[in-house]
Amino acid sequence: MGTFAFLRKKSLVGDAVAHALLPGVVLAFMLFGQKSLWVLFPGALIAGWLSLLSIEAITTYSRIKSDTAIAIVLSVFFAIGIVLLTHIQQGQYGNQSGLDAFLFGKAAAMLPRDIYLFFAVDTVIIFLVLLFYPYLKLYAFDPEYASSVGLPVKWLSFLLSTLTVLAVATGIQAVGVVLMAALIITPAAAARFLAGRLSQMLVWALIFGMTGAVGGVLISYSAPSMPTGPWIVVLLSIMAILTFIFAPGKGLYNRYLIRSGHQKKITDENIVKALYHLSNRGGKKRVSITELTASRRFEGSKLEAGIKRLLKNNLIQRTGNKIELTEKGFQEGARVVRLHRLWELYLNVRMNIAEDHVHHDAEAIEHIITPKLEAELIKELNYPVTDPHESEIPGIYQNRSND
Repeated sequence: MGTFAFLRKKSLVGDAVAHALLPGVVLAFMLFGQKSLWVLFPGALIAGWLSLLSIEAITTYSRIKSDTAIAIVLSVFFAIGIVLLTHIQQGQYGNQSGLDAFLFGKAAAMLPRDIYLFFAVDTVIIFLVLLFYPYLKLYAFDPEYASSVGLPVKWLSFLLSTLTVLAVATGIQAVGVVLMAALIITPAAAARFLAGRLSQMLVWALIFGMTGAVGGVLISYSAPSMPTGPWIVVLLSIMAILTFIFAPGKGLYNRYLIRSGHQKKITDENIVKALYHLSNRGGKKRVSITELTASRRFEGSKLEAGIKRLLKNNLIQRTGNKIELTEKGFQEGARVVRLHRLWELYLNVRMNIAEDHVHHDAEAIEHIITPKLEAELIKELNYPVTDPHESEIPGIYQNRSND
């Protein structure tokens, strides 16, 4: 259920519901005088639903935004629960001990009959999600479109809200109202980095949730002084952080590698382009590092690293402090210059941008133009020979003959 809340951008609603369950649990105990979850669970559900209705009412009938409404409801309901819990602990209730376990959870206090209750509730949740999965999927991603095709979006919202309350209520005994939001949202947030489809995201969220739960229980069992709920959340957080960093394609490390590779590509192409210009303008085959640096501002460390990569790829040759392009390097330099001048011409001719304003844009785009786009540009511009500055565009005649 956290996956649907995450996709609907209502992650904080789970937190509000979790904190709102506390007064329901305490009031149910005060009315019936029993700590059985079969008695406390309905009270928690009623309180959770009241919190959702309160959030909806505040956002509908006032100018208060949803995030503020969630914060208000969370604080008020939780404060009422703490006041009632304090009243019970100081009152004449003979069996009041143990209710404070709902704050941070106490899995060891669960009885077999509690497991049966949670099993029944979870079975209902899973059954309803599978039954209405296509409609919930459409509503979660695009509620406006779901409404336009005739789906009962209000009923779907009611269903998801009810299932979310049920899901949150099943975890208060093990994790507690304070940490329940993490158990709901963290697996979904981690799964988002590994999944491209809702079905995959649900499976990954399930795997993360089960792994964190089993790991937290094992740690608590091995070290009895360690609380179960907090350890579940800690393990979930560790898995989520690792996923955020190392997830294939979407992780921070992978994105860093992509950016780093792109920066290296830009540096290498700029070096080759600068050498190409110096070779053509000055008629020099060999260019010193000083001349290269003077022609374009290169950072020392990046320049040295780029030269090493170009030497490795046989694009340049180096003799002492002198560098010259190989035949392969000369062709690469001509390619980069051609892309730069083609884009300058396109901006000038098709976009009506003044010729003295096209250079910087061309500098940015020349490194990402693909061969297919290059061919389209050449055809679009009718095989041009010069750019807006009357500089020759290298290699166009070869392209014309190949075409």
